[in-house]
Amino acid sequence: MSPVKTIKTFRDLLSFLTIIPVGGKEDFIFTTAENMWLFPVIGAFIGLLGAAYFVGSSAIAGFLLGLVNAVVALPTDFLVKVFAAAMTVAFLSVLTGLQHFDGLIDLGNAVGLGNVHDRKMVAHAWTVTYSGAVLALAVEFAAVLGLFFVVNPLWAFAAVFAAEVSAKLAMVTIVWVGKPSHKGLGSIFLSKAKKNLNAAAYLIAVLVVFPLFAYIGNPLLGLVGVGIVLVSVPVAFVMKKVSENVFGGVSGDMIGATNEVARAVALVMFAVVLMVML
Repeated sequence: MSPVKTIKTFRDLLSFLTIIPVGGKEDFIFTTAENMWLFPVIGAFIGLLGAAYFVGSSAIAGFLLGLVNAVVALPTDFLVKVFAAAMTVAFLSVLTGLQHFDGLIDLGNAVGLGNVHDRKMVAHAWTVTYSGAVLALAVEFAAVLGLFFVVNPLWAFAAVFAAEVSAKLAMVTIVWVGKPSHKGLGSIFLSKAKKNLNAAAYLIAVLVVFPLFAYIGNPLLGLVGVGIVLVSVPVAFVMKKVSENVFGGVSGDMIGATNEVARAVALVMFAVVLMVML
């Protein structure tokens, strides 16, 4: 891949996966679909931004609550952790343009309807039902809860980073193993993704996560980081099954919803593992 094509590829991937104004061309969707195997790299970049945001929001919240605490006694540590966790998850959703969050809402809107046709129709409608809101908020709350219980700030930094890599790997997996539910954005990805190259995504994900976790802890914690990444695989298969039951196949909404679910599962999993290890 030439330097010019490499720059264009990463620019198009950022244009699709984030709201960062990098000036992607009109064909960025097709470039993105053909290079899904690089999603973990973009996930690492997004995760790094999210992790830095977590550190910054923790510092700001700690400073402000410290000032208030000088006048009124507050559970400062608790509030700082809640604020940082909630703001970081919100930041990640906004950074990705809320498109994956919208996929969760559309899935929730469709669940419980009588037939596949009605489910597809409501998923494409500009509406938010009670079930759609509940599902989306429940998944994001799980992500906040998982991050809240990662007590060590350095581990929380690593958790945000790894969770975003895991989320992007889950998207690669569901596209690799799924079949399209209908013609649309999702079908472009399922038809254009280079299947053989997708295997490289798993190696990339492990290589970017393991060194960080091993550095902040030890090789055992490095393996925990690998586990967080690879938990995306069963998550993707579960989401594929859900998508087939609800929509008759994998849709663009389900690819996005898989990102959000995988991130939440990764954060909760890391919190639980830390509780057991400590």
